[in-house]
Amino acid sequence: MGVQSKEIVENFYISLFKDEKGALDNYLHPNVNLSWYGTTGFKKLDFDKILELRDNLGKSFESLKAEVEKIVEEDNQIAIHFTYHVKTIENPDEEMPLAHFMAIWELKDNKLLKGVQISQLGEEIDVSPWT
Repeated sequence: MGVQSKEIVENFYISLFKDEKGALDNYLHPNVNLSWYGTTGFKKLDFDKILELRDNLGKSFESLKAEVEKIVEEDNQIAIHFTYHVKTIENPDEEMPLAHFMAIWELKDNKLLKGVQISQLGEEIDVSPWT
């Protein structure tokens, strides 16, 4: 796995909002399965649901960017801690934290196959416990 696996996970979250043709195909295994525990409840997402989520984000926000705090790998598991910052359509000049995330992924064929993700609504705090 190595650096390449960590880069795959990180690049997925960084590029999720970008509407590049086939971008999700580059990162997601066709049989991807993401269990997401968030403030609105539990969601089970497959490839199509992740694509739908990405499309809905594009309609709701002017921009979205991931600020990666930490990414680690052990055996075939990659964990990532990051915050999404957004600019809203109503206020495109101000960037604010949308949510903080922790996710653990298992890859197959250099693509994200099975993930568990936990999120909490964003707030202006130092989210890095590592400093």
